[in-house]
Amino acid sequence: MNRLLQKFRENVVPEMMKTRGYKSPMQVPKITKIVVNMGIGEAKNNPKIVDGATEDLRNITGQKPMQRKARKSISNFKLRAGMTVGLKVTLRGERMYFFMDKLFNIVLPRVRDFRGVPTKSFDGRGNYSLGVKEQIVFPEINYDKIDQIRGMDICFVTTATNDEECREFLERMGMPFIKK
Repeated sequence: MNRLLQKFRENVVPEMMKTRGYKSPMQVPKITKIVVNMGIGEAKNNPKIVDGATEDLRNITGQKPMQRKARKSISNFKLRAGMTVGLKVTLRGERMYFFMDKLFNIVLPRVRDFRGVPTKSFDGRGNYSLGVKEQIVFPEINYDKIDQIRGMDICFVTTATNDEECREFLERMGMPFIKK
């Protein structure tokens, strides 16, 4: 069993039941999925960029990414409908907990001048989004083999009903928020 999942079951559930006054462990927020999105708009000029980005995202998440296509043509951006503009991976179950553990304990501390993740990235419904500017902070990425520095968006989808509940849950799971 994953260390983070074990921490959730043994520490987070009892603590949140006590502090929030939940009557059942099923009321405690859980993480349902993590969505990792990488935009590759520059692929319209060079289609080989898609292969490099796909390989990077596959190495980072351990899962094959899904290509996201443009829905409509935009002439100002020289974009046609059907062109690949991004990659997306949805993580659930064990892979989700392994990715979350790696992100909190290995990746985020490797970010230059890291003081914590911002507390203003909640959506109002109990979900949290985080942006990573460089894929090279992940240990699976070999710096010599990358063709371009790319960022990615990581979205944590939880069963929390509001932002305060989600923040407390993520903080207890180990998310390094900025200290005020």
